[in-house]
Amino acid sequence: MILLDTNVLIEILKNNQHTIKQVSALTPPLAISSITAMELMVGARNKKEIRLLTQFIAKFLIIHFDPVISHRALKLITRFAKSHGLDIPDALISATALNKKAQLFTYNSKDFQYIPDLELMA
Repeated sequence: MILLDTNVLIEILKNNQHTIKQVSALTPPLAISSITAMELMVGARNKKEIRLLTQFIAKFLIIHFDPVISHRALKLITRFAKSHGLDIPDALISATALNKKAQLFTYNSKDFQYIPDLELMA
């Protein structure tokens, strides 16, 4: 399983052909964290964009955080928030990838590179 970070989806939505080709070449299943879906929805400017984003998001397996993911994210926040600036969305995305043993495809490797056992793709 490959978990796509929010920044990758934003590039797809911008019609970045390089990113579209990269993602198209990945072996399914392709998944996103529910926090990624939320981040995209917050960025929508109107109801039309929300409808389009809803259709776009439906193309991916959405992994909702559960108590195990939440607990792991809390551990990551406790360990890395002050030392590395880890924020809540990135902690939840990291915890999701770790919990599902998924590779995380991101364009912001620096935001995640210090997290032990997290396998990054860039």
